[in-house]
Amino acid sequence: MPESPLGIGPAGVLTARAITRSRAARGFAQRQLAERVTALGRPMTITMLSRIERRQRRCDVDDLVATALDVSPLALLAETS
Repeated sequence: MPESPLGIGPAGVLTARAITRSRAARGFAQRQLAERVTALGRPMTITMLSRIERRQRRCDVDDLVATALDVSPLALLAETS
């Protein structure tokens, strides 16, 4: 995969993968997860989530969807080590 123009580093790549795995493990479609994140106060469209998962958009701390996935944010970040 070519380097992202956004400069997404190794931790960002691994976090995106962890979000994708956690979402799939819970049986959520991207649309469902985006709606859950929005309901929790962080507006997110399906396009935003898709770009995060495809590593075309940086996932900042406010975008972490851990709460909507019912996992600790540390669980997503721990996979980066």
